[in-house]
Amino acid sequence: MTLSCFELGERMLSVDETLAALAEMAPPTVARQRIGLEAACGRVLAVDVMSPIDVPQNTNAAMDGIALAWPDEAPAGAMLVDVVADVLAGTRLTTSLAPGEAVRITTGAPLPDGADTVVMSEQLADVDNAGRMRVARPERVRRGQNVRQAGEDLARGQRALGIGTRLRPQHVGLLASLGYAEIEVFRPLRVAVFSTGDEVTAPGEALPPAGIYDTNRFSLHGLLSRLGCEVIDLGILRDDLDSMRASLSAAAREADMVVTSGGVSVGQADWVKPALTAIGELGLWRIAMRPGRPLAFGRIHRTGGVTVPFFGLPGNPVAVMVTFLQFVQPMLRRMQGERAWQPSRLTALAGEPLKSRAGRVDFHRGIYTVDEAGQLSVRTTGRQGSGILSSMVAANCLIEIGDECAAVEAGTPVTIQPFGDLT
Repeated sequence: MTLSCFELGERMLSVDETLAALAEMAPPTVARQRIGLEAACGRVLAVDVMSPIDVPQNTNAAMDGIALAWPDEAPAGAMLVDVVADVLAGTRLTTSLAPGEAVRITTGAPLPDGADTVVMSEQLADVDNAGRMRVARPERVRRGQNVRQAGEDLARGQRALGIGTRLRPQHVGLLASLGYAEIEVFRPLRVAVFSTGDEVTAPGEALPPAGIYDTNRFSLHGLLSRLGCEVIDLGILRDDLDSMRASLSAAAREADMVVTSGGVSVGQADWVKPALTAIGELGLWRIAMRPGRPLAFGRIHRTGGVTVPFFGLPGNPVAVMVTFLQFVQPMLRRMQGERAWQPSRLTALAGEPLKSRAGRVDFHRGIYTVDEAGQLSVRTTGRQGSGILSSMVAANCLIEIGDECAAVEAGTPVTIQPFGDLT
């Protein structure tokens, strides 16, 4: 797909059209690398992981007690059994149990041959020093109780985790349980980030009378870091065509993606478009959404026919975060190999009337809660201007009002995107 069909001045794009276009133009997944399991959390699997063993490896006890073969007809009163050995976790009995015999067993210890049931310690009492034990209330025992079967979690040869899985702590624990010390993952993405504009001032410096502090670069740095990217911070680029073009070219030589904020409209001092046009191609898209209508997407050309995707996000701080979450995040995850990812969406009842307009998607910042019956409800954080970054601080979700809605009445179901690992 080319960028020309979405140039500024043509029709407004819907959010779904924009997502479809970006999915089609996403670069290939990055290369693979092998890393130690201790560094794997947050990375994306580059292979299907097959279980090399049964998990658990042995049929074993799920509780402390005695293991035995449970008779077809247990006595109505107390039951006596002969305890012939102790089996601790990490050991196993090499002989088989005869009918009427039992072993003391601890949780996780393999069941000996001839045993199929574990009676927990609380149901047992010693009878004498000869090793006999009494089972109280045997009518409550069921054959097979308190036993974990070999392979009941994972069978040998079964797929344990699929390619494209972003590894969380439970995934890493599962890999460890299979004996993997190393795993193959996709390498981290390198993303270059800078802000634009002569009015932008770095935090820590004196703020000029007409200046603003650089907010967006730090928000983007945090979002990218949470996503596992290596951030190349290029600071603030001034409104100068030659220096911007040179900085973009340099960034593309070492980055997998370049992300900027501001300078993507058609103002007199917006130099991103001419700079990108000189070294690649740029589409300025108008998207039917609020906040974040102006969005630039392009490709920076480098030697060898390689192109690096470029996102020019709006200048307002809320619009930067919303457009990143909706458009940049899906492409980054796709490039990282996480192809099946979709944002989490839930349904909640609007706790107040919500303003919107048919024909565009509105993303309000919201606070959702759940009542004692499990019903979700959501209200806004208050004023919803795209420059009010405190609305993102107060929020725990985005309220997504579809383009078919002109307004939302209180008590109406609405879609919310809960803030997740990135926010």
